[in-house]
This record gives sequence, C-alpha cells and structure tokens, in this order.
Amino acid sequence: MSLLLIALNAADAQAGAGFAQSFGAEFDVLVLTAGDVPAIGARQVFSVDQADLAPADAMAAMIQGHLGNYTTIAAVSAMWSKDLLARVAGLEDSPMVTDVIAIPAPGQYQRPIVAGSLLATVEVEGAPVFLTIRPAGFAKPEERANGSTSSLAAPGAGQAVRTHKSASQGGRPDLTQAKVVVSGGRPLGDAATFERLIGGLADKLGGAAGATRAAVDSGIASNELQVGQTGKIVAPDLYIAAGISGSTQHMAGMKDSKIIVAINTDGDAAIFQVADYGLVMDLFEALPAIQVALD
Repeated sequence: MSLLLIALNAADAQAGAGFAQSFGAEFDVLVLTAGDVPAIGARQVFSVDQADLAPADAMAAMIQGHLGNYTTIAAVSAMWSKDLLARVAGLEDSPMVTDVIAIPAPGQYQRPIVAGSLLATVEVEGAPVFLTIRPAGFAKPEERANGSTSSLAAPGAGQAVRTHKSASQGGRPDLTQAKVVVSGGRPLGDAATFERLIGGLADKLGGAAGATRAAVDSGIASNELQVGQTGKIVAPDLYIAAGISGSTQHMAGMKDSKIIVAINTDGDAAIFQVADYGLVMDLFEALPAIQVALD
C-alpha cells in the first residue's frame, strides 16, 4: 500500500502530514506550487514549478500522469482538492471519499454525514482510491527529515481560461490553516462593518476572518470566507463566533476547534452549547472592547 499526498503549498503539506504519518507506510508528497516543504518524513518530495495553480483540467491530466503505482491519493479537504481529485478519479474511473476522519481498517473510511451529527463508514474495493481528509481527525505530525526532492514542469493551460482571480485580504493566513479564526454573522449588517470588527480583531490576533452562510448570502462577506458544511471546515486553536446563532450547518464546519468563544445577545443561542466560553453581549460593544484590550 503506497500513498501520494497532494498539497497546494507547504502549509497544506504540513496540515496533511499527520494523516500521512499515521498511514503505516512510506509516502510521497506532490506540492502543486513551488516552495520549500517542511520536514514531514516524505520519502520523495515533488514540487511543481509554478507560482499559482494551472486550470483544473490541466492539473488533473498532470497528476494522472504521475500516479504510477500509488494505491491511495489524498489531500486535505478543501474546495480545490475536492474539485481536482474528483477530476483525476474520474479520469481513472476510481472511487473517491471526501472528508475522511479515520481509517478503521484497510479499505474502510470514516466520514461525518448529516452536518456532522452521524459518522458513516464507507467501504471501497480496488485501487487507486482518492481521499480528501480532515486533519483534525489525525495526530499532529512529527518533524522528520524528507528524502529526495524533485521539481516537475508546470502543466500547460489546458482548455480552461481564467477570467477572474481573487486574493485573500490583508495577507491573512488561509482560513483552513489559521490557528485563530474570528467569524461573524448577518447582524454585522454590511461589508465595511464586517471588515472593521471581524477583520480587525482577526488581524490583531494574527488569524483569519470567517463568516456564516447567511452573512455571505447577504453580501456582508465574500464566499471564500464561509465556514460550515457547505463552506470551509476549520479546526483552529481558537474560534471566536460573533453574532452567530449556531445553525447546524455552521457548527458542522467549526465544532472541532480546540477553544470556542461565542458572543451573542441571545443567551439561549445554540452556539453556546458548543462554546467553551460564552459572552452574552452585543457584538458592537464586545468586539471593540476586545480590540482595545489587545492594544
């Protein structure tokens, strides 16, 4: 049994290393953008000589050509990985399982369903199998020396044409990799207020800003900031939820956070049921006060 871990960048490789080390066999890592790779114990490290991802169809064809005899191909669960690995699995006519949190036995993969309220065990026959994994389900990786390093040529443009490119604001860490996430809900009212209160506190804490689906749907926050079952799954050391009632959809995306702080005027809000610390207070008073205290 052999594993190829596919990572978007060095931080992504670090995030997936806990799963790779627990796999019980040697593994290789393919990093899709150029840059140094942390010491995670990979047998071989392949990096693609490109600053940004090529279009998905071109990347899928490149990865397919690199599969060799790997029986398992895995990546950290994210929108890009679910898109890209699904394409490669389709080209290979192979199975794919998303959001894996445990492997009880060979060929069995455990994943949450129904917004995280139930766990399903999926049995897969044959190889290769494609997985996206949630790092929170696996032990923290140990620092281990990597083996050989090789650089791969970037793929061509493929048939897709990029029409738009957006970047995260203010150089903040990636939402799925951040150790601190500050999220806000619809009560923030508008994008400027969201950025001032949620973004401002996130910057003071060196973290990322997140949002509920309601906030995104209302135009208060951009789509890439959505945390939840239909957004991004996060598991930071600290998650601050401001003006968030705690829908099942949202809590499915952040319930594995180590420490959860909830701020809401409604003391009966569902978010307090999963919070380690709760503050029944108006977020428009609480967040500025916290920022002042941090100065």
